[in-house]
Amino acid sequence: MADWRPTAVLGTLRLRAQLLARVRQFFAARGVLEVETPVLSAAATPAPYLDSLTVAYHGPHAPPSGRLYLHTSPEFPMKRLLAAGSGSIYQLCRVFRDGEAGARHNPEFTLLEWYRVDFDLRQLIDEVEALLRSILAGVRELPQAEYWSYRALFQTYAGVDGLTADVGALRTCLERHGHRPPAGMPEDDPDPWRDLLLTHVIEPQLRGLLFVTGYPASQALLARLEAGNPLVAARFECYLDGVELANGFHELADVAEQQRRFERENTARAAAGRSPVPPDEYLLAALEAGLPDCSGVALGFDRLMMCAAGVARIDEVLAFGIARA
Repeated sequence: MADWRPTAVLGTLRLRAQLLARVRQFFAARGVLEVETPVLSAAATPAPYLDSLTVAYHGPHAPPSGRLYLHTSPEFPMKRLLAAGSGSIYQLCRVFRDGEAGARHNPEFTLLEWYRVDFDLRQLIDEVEALLRSILAGVRELPQAEYWSYRALFQTYAGVDGLTADVGALRTCLERHGHRPPAGMPEDDPDPWRDLLLTHVIEPQLRGLLFVTGYPASQALLARLEAGNPLVAARFECYLDGVELANGFHELADVAEQQRRFERENTARAAAGRSPVPPDEYLLAALEAGLPDCSGVALGFDRLMMCAAGVARIDEVLAFGIARA
């Protein structure tokens, strides 16, 4: 008979409810507005290594394809709210990613995403740390935060320059640390190799609370480039005990550059054997109208719960993981 029981123990589900309430208290105290945006969209993110789940829809206002995408992040509609004058906003919502299931991944998970108008990257990093200390108070003690550049992190934990090393050097480094690259790795794009080194060599060595800045410009995603240094993106990630918790940007507001990135990412998707996806024309129109200067961050709430509960698998903090959904 099928195992009908929850994948998380009830004590963890009570802790989850407590931390969700603390998130809302944190933002209410700071005057940040909670919003809800659609889960379904006619557009999708064209990120080269991210696959969306789709559903069929044939009612009024259906797109010609009859297909809608379940969002991988609420970023695009939240930016439309920012362009409409919402001021600083946050959202707690379920997001969906195809093909992602494992110890730290579930195809359906909870994302906390927020945008702060007139915040630079450092102010947002400070707020992420304040949020973590606030909602984990009395649950687990956090050490003093460390701040690393992407380049220094790679040099210290992998022995290679993550910004300038070519594919050959990154491959040699990976093999020197005992990892054989999977088949089909591109020979002309260093980013998948950087990601392999990060996840397989560096992250297992990380302890405590870390903020990493100075990512390669090729990994800017939706971030602007650093002023005066076009080789580096204005982006950060937050790690707790080697678990990537959050990814933040000083947000790109240049509509022409955003359009170029959508086109470039769809080309990369095609090269990787993935179908191109419709770019979000509403987002481009909102950027054309004017996005206020802002920084934004997405934090994986389920991974934070794993750190809070001291468990190693994401299904231990979900009522029902994908295997029992």
